[in-house]
Amino acid sequence: MLSKAVASAVSVTLNPKTTSKFFGLKRVSFVSSDSLVFGGKNSSFNADGLKKSRSCSRMESFVTKASASAQPLKNADELIDSVETFIFDCDGVIWKGDKLIDGVPETLDMLRSKGKRLVFVTNNSTKSRKQYGKKFETLGLTVTEEEIFASSFAAAAYLKSIDFPKDKKVYVVGEDGILKELELAGFQYLGGPEDGGKKIELKPGFLMEHDKDVGAVVVGFDRYFNYYKVQYGTLCIRENPGCLFIATNRDAVTHLTDAQEWAGGGSMVGAFVGSTQREPLVVGKPSTFMMDYLANKFGIQKSQICMVGDRLDTDILFGQNGGCKTLLVLSGKW
Repeated sequence: MLSKAVASAVSVTLNPKTTSKFFGLKRVSFVSSDSLVFGGKNSSFNADGLKKSRSCSRMESFVTKASASAQPLKNADELIDSVETFIFDCDGVIWKGDKLIDGVPETLDMLRSKGKRLVFVTNNSTKSRKQYGKKFETLGLTVTEEEIFASSFAAAAYLKSIDFPKDKKVYVVGEDGILKELELAGFQYLGGPEDGGKKIELKPGFLMEHDKDVGAVVVGFDRYFNYYKVQYGTLCIRENPGCLFIATNRDAVTHLTDAQEWAGGGSMVGAFVGSTQREPLVVGKPSTFMMDYLANKFGIQKSQICMVGDRLDTDILFGQNGGCKTLLVLSGKW
């Protein structure tokens, strides 16, 4: 059970063979909606892992404030009883790479038995909700598509929320997940993986053409990132009147495998920030868009939500921005 898992994580005294392995931790920490709380000897959060992931002074201030108010979770049952919905990050919390983290199945089963709503939110835009559903199934977890909210879906949902014109197109710097969600939402798109093999042959007087009907450029994690995409998306953003610049997320690193951290979607977004001199509209964590969407969809108060994550700069800040309770676990990196 989560109560035992959390209690064991804090005290390291309960059964280590069952749910005490939840998230593979030695400490779990609770964060209220108005104060950040975490604990354990790793509370410095590894200087090269977090402090260098953002140069933003706001983030440094956030981390400093978090450190100053740190304290471990003491009453897991009280936390469970106080909320209706648990939102879980996926990469680093439910799994690392393609490996399920110990204790997760038992914890999810226990929460469902108590009537808690479970939602899974990931900044990884490479898959659609349907594709993530298959990954959960492969890992032996029963999760419905309606319980999954990926940043690929958030990009499409945002465009729907602003009544993005159906006669306009979306240029995608990202992978199949974004394309599938845009298609399901009825939007025209171009780019994506098929532009991964395109190259620009520079020669005197060369002018690169671009589609004047592109009304939004969506940038997400892209393993096929190249200069062609940077130039094409930059032209759309800078030259097409009113063209939107949307980022699925700005994560500095991601967990492609359980062996190490890999450069995240923020590195792709950063290229466009540099070339366009514009800041993107971010639809993934820690933006409040997904939190607002979830609260409206399920008709729940944000004070009745607990966000469970392994990162301060995305998960915990996401919960803080949304006015939710948060639970920080140290399973993603440590």
